[in-house]
Amino acid sequence: MTSSQGRYDALVIGSGAAGSIAVKELTERGLDVLLLEAGRDISEADFVPPPETQPAAMSIGLGGRLRQSLKGQYIQSRRAMFKEQTSDFLVNDRKHPYASDSEFLWIRGRQLGGRLHAYGRVLLRSSDHEFQAASHDGHGQDWPISYADLAPYYDRVEEFMGVYGSADGLDNLPDGVYRGPSLLTSAEKDFKATVEGRWPSRHVVPWRYAAPNLHRVPLGILAARETGRLTTRTDAVVSRIVVNPTTGRADGAVYVDRHTKREHRVHADIVMCCASGIESVRLLLNSATDGHPDGLGNSSGLLGRYFMDQTPSLLFGDDPHHPGFESTDQAPPDPYYPPIGGVYIPRFENVDAPTTSEFARGWAVQGTVGRMPVPEGSGGVVGLMGFGEMLPYYDNRITLHPRRKDAWGVPIPRVHLRITDNERALMRAQVRGLREMAEASGYRVNFAASSLGLDSRKVWPDADPFSRAIFRLGVKRSLAMGAAIHECGGARMGNDPGSSVLNEFNQSWDIPNLFVTDAASYVSNGGVGPTLTIMALTARAAEHAATQHADGSL
Repeated sequence: MTSSQGRYDALVIGSGAAGSIAVKELTERGLDVLLLEAGRDISEADFVPPPETQPAAMSIGLGGRLRQSLKGQYIQSRRAMFKEQTSDFLVNDRKHPYASDSEFLWIRGRQLGGRLHAYGRVLLRSSDHEFQAASHDGHGQDWPISYADLAPYYDRVEEFMGVYGSADGLDNLPDGVYRGPSLLTSAEKDFKATVEGRWPSRHVVPWRYAAPNLHRVPLGILAARETGRLTTRTDAVVSRIVVNPTTGRADGAVYVDRHTKREHRVHADIVMCCASGIESVRLLLNSATDGHPDGLGNSSGLLGRYFMDQTPSLLFGDDPHHPGFESTDQAPPDPYYPPIGGVYIPRFENVDAPTTSEFARGWAVQGTVGRMPVPEGSGGVVGLMGFGEMLPYYDNRITLHPRRKDAWGVPIPRVHLRITDNERALMRAQVRGLREMAEASGYRVNFAASSLGLDSRKVWPDADPFSRAIFRLGVKRSLAMGAAIHECGGARMGNDPGSSVLNEFNQSWDIPNLFVTDAASYVSNGGVGPTLTIMALTARAAEHAATQHADGSL
């Protein structure tokens, strides 16, 4: 039996980057909002500072991965930038299965705040080099918005989150509104001088990152609670969005209590999907009705299609010229998380004009030099990760598995994601480029790799033979597609209801009171991390939804 509960002005599904901003913007505009989160609540007990230990020598670190795998995280523990400390904020893979036609890592969290507890706090703006890329090279289609449309919302989110950064004056990485400066370590300054001196198109800048959230509950949720207009329900697994057959509008949702398995029905004037790219598409597909037989908002037939991730590559090594470690984090200290910061190189190929015919678009670099604690006298740790822009392809998609369901009776998602020669050429260039920058800087390279494999058999020279053998077997799978954790697409925005799922305000063409504001709405990916853009898109969509609700349109 399904219990029916009260009516709200808006229902927000998901509490991470998108959902936390959605509830803030909606409640501050006077709407009564219900937030549903499929995972558990959080408490101070989740953030007990780890015991202080002496810095350990850099190693392959198989022990932590093995421990987490035995606990049920046999996929989550394969992530490239593994940290045992944040593993509890990621799902148990035995309890949360998915299917894939090819190797794909789906790294995800289920608790209040989602992956905000496990991401690197890097918040970067996209530019028209992403939003209008198709106009320049003919691949895919442009976004229905430009950078100018989103700039005020970037400002709003950065001020709210407390972003630290530097004004670098780069067209393809727009400057933001910063609480304080972001600085490079002395080793990173030398890296910048070497790279920019040899490759003038490669601009090395400091990370732009959010201040630590010492409240732990996402700041947007805290702001919404202060209005008195937010109701939060955790352990609420939404199984389907309900459409009123008379009006054709979304009318709320049905969710399953994670513990009791009992169904509950909630009603709302507006429904905002903020559950993460794959989960939002899964929910829309599973909400099919007689009037929407192929899923909600799918009159174009494109729901689930044009799914993407960025192409990952990774180099790890050490800097013998800068032993030890250094922190330049200007934000207040966090007793649970270590200081952050590092180097970022925005996309430098095919930016204003074609510079290579090897591949379309290009790749960016995010990394650190000399920031990880090491024993006295040891070379500083070097970690550089490349993120390439995968092109949008019609056949790459999210579907529902025809037979398998999760523990709450919801069909599991099935990921169809295959790369082409373009992405293979891109990853080869990434690995080659990471190695050439590292070697030019005098670093000792432990390995450089992508999902295509290692570029050399000489890996981890100080490791024992058994660990090296295990590493060689596993590194390709750790860098499979999905390892970038920047998956997007599946419910893309557009100017034409025949070639998109959402309009320029992340609003369903078919169901005007239904919005999707997470990464599912992406048209193309770029090389920039998506978190800040997700937040800005959500702020813009929530403003539009609140305005339409106030004038009676919704």
